[in-house]
Amino acid sequence: MAQTPLSPPILSASVSPPPIAFAAGLSAYLIWGVIPLVFQVIGSYGIGPWETLAHRTFWAIPVAWLFVWMAGQSAQALAVFRRPKVLALLALSALLIAVNWLVFIWAVNNGKVLQTSLGYFINPLLSMAAGAIFFRERLDRIAQAAIGLAAVGVVFQAVAIGGLPWVSLTLAASFCGYAIVRKQVEADAQTGLFIECLLLGVPGAVFALWLAQTGGDHFTQGVAPAAWLIFSGAATAIPLVLFAWAARRLPLSAMGFMQFLAPSMTFVLGVVQGEALGLTKIAAFAFIWAGVGVFAYGLWRASRRLPAPVV
Repeated sequence: MAQTPLSPPILSASVSPPPIAFAAGLSAYLIWGVIPLVFQVIGSYGIGPWETLAHRTFWAIPVAWLFVWMAGQSAQALAVFRRPKVLALLALSALLIAVNWLVFIWAVNNGKVLQTSLGYFINPLLSMAAGAIFFRERLDRIAQAAIGLAAVGVVFQAVAIGGLPWVSLTLAASFCGYAIVRKQVEADAQTGLFIECLLLGVPGAVFALWLAQTGGDHFTQGVAPAAWLIFSGAATAIPLVLFAWAARRLPLSAMGFMQFLAPSMTFVLGVVQGEALGLTKIAAFAFIWAGVGVFAYGLWRASRRLPAPVV
């Protein structure tokens, strides 16, 4: 799962967001909740994480460009290439999201779906800590309690697997870093996503062509693997755009609660697929869920105090 770090607008209880915004946000998180199945199907054809990532980013380019065009941001996207600082920041964010995607693809195909779930539960709590460290954002007692509970959960997870849950921590840290970088980028979400896909997809295409020439690719081995690899591009871009659109129209509390839908779905998926879930792991998730609950309560309480937006 890879989400665009946007800040939802400030809305009050007196403002009723359009139902279509809830539908768009919910659709984005539902797609992210089932996307491990897409990469597991791709992996069943013997396609490795690097080849999957190469095609995922390349085939996301036309989909991302379509949304840029629909949003009337074509000029903005072209202007990025005349702004070295913006382009450099997007190159860094592209690198971070590539790490996130690569680890996620590897994990869901190596029996570590539960660790991906844990990573995305941790992510918003890690983002709060990063906000305090890098942007001097104040952490109230609710935020501190949420982060503390999550930290205890990570310790329990480390005990359960006999070492640091590096998959969870890498997913959370890489996406947190991605959010920090994107916070500095002077470009809209659709434009940023398109440039990131372009920066990753072009070398990805070169890598895919090299695999084809050396006989190591799977794209040319049949219609089914080729179709799934192409579909992975749409599965990458569409939920990101849905999220970006919804985040600008929904209250903070609504987006805050919805962001835990996807890792909840992947948790259920990992359990259904038979991943070991002993008492220590259950305790780890219990602390994480407690932290998430405290975090969600803090979002809800904060949203009740926010003023109405200026229309």
